[in-house]
Amino acid sequence: MPTISKKGYNMPQSPIRKLVPFAENAYKQGKTVYHLNIGQPDIKTPQIALDAVSTHSLEIIAYSRSEGSEEFRQKIAKYYEQHHIFVDHSDIIVTTGGSEALLFAFGSIMDTDDEIIIPEPFYANYNGFSTASGVKVVPVISKIEDNFALPPIEEFEKLITSKTKAILICNPGNPTGYLYSKEEIQKLAKIVKKHDLFLIADEVYREFAYDGHKHYSILEEDSLVENAIVIDSVSKRYSMCGARIGYLVSKNKEFIKTALKFAQARLSPPTLAQIASEAALDTPQSYFDDVIDEYVERRNVLISELNKIEGIKVAKPNGAFYCIAELPIENADHFAQWLLEKFDVNGETVMVAPAAGFYSSPNVGMNQIRIAYVLKKESLITAVNILKEALKHYKG
Repeated sequence: MPTISKKGYNMPQSPIRKLVPFAENAYKQGKTVYHLNIGQPDIKTPQIALDAVSTHSLEIIAYSRSEGSEEFRQKIAKYYEQHHIFVDHSDIIVTTGGSEALLFAFGSIMDTDDEIIIPEPFYANYNGFSTASGVKVVPVISKIEDNFALPPIEEFEKLITSKTKAILICNPGNPTGYLYSKEEIQKLAKIVKKHDLFLIADEVYREFAYDGHKHYSILEEDSLVENAIVIDSVSKRYSMCGARIGYLVSKNKEFIKTALKFAQARLSPPTLAQIASEAALDTPQSYFDDVIDEYVERRNVLISELNKIEGIKVAKPNGAFYCIAELPIENADHFAQWLLEKFDVNGETVMVAPAAGFYSSPNVGMNQIRIAYVLKKESLITAVNILKEALKHYKG
């Protein structure tokens, strides 16, 4: 009988999607499921992006350039300029989502068994991308007690070996919602310069910064011209997750030249989605102002309601639209499945993402869940009340 690869066996399941069959069964039983498990915004996609697709004049949906159309990349560069980030269109490669951007980055800078240091908890698919690339994730743990702030730089230095090629951060963070300060970015800049490493920043949630805080990009650090690689995407910014358009951005010419070879191997990013994404770049600031106001209200409602539940510990996010909550239970995987299979309040239940899958250290985060506050405030209140009742009845 043919055998599956070790890499295939080692590919982790998504902690976000692995419970989908249980949610589908709950639906079949007539239950309402409040989805707190996935970062799919319910915010409407900008009309300008939808119109660009419906009114296009293409007669053939042809390949685009492997690095994305020049017009689109020039427009992306102008977008960055508005955020005090100065790059040329030649510093940008358009990818099929931020996921492909990460895969191209891993493939371009790391060989099999090389190492990448990542503060955890981190976006669960980093584990999958590293496995697919034959790369070892070396975690440095950030703690809920510190609101998931950057761990001390000394903790990073302890982990650096001859195999270390990069440090990867998500800013603002998925799953924590933590927004790194300028000072924290500058600490990371010093250590990657000192050890001649790449600093990869997943900045797909750049717009979502709250309470007067400002996002600070690694591309704003002049010292990181050769070290900085940014992963970006239209998915969350414009509520266009299904467009699957992302980009790699770096001033390191050798890196971009190398990543382009990976881009050429997969031919080109999707043509129609580029049309929609290029149009989305003309979205007015008022759209983001309204969206941010909405997410701040949702966050405040969620945190307030969670803090009413005895035994819960929750970190307050300053960006993105996620938070980590620590529950008075032992196994969040079991709890999440139990919620869908065996519990409801008047025919309603909740789907959450167990947080252990956002760590690479074994047996860490077992009693934590990630909550995405992408539902309306009334739904969030209902969902947290269901969670509160569930914790009263759950026996483990």
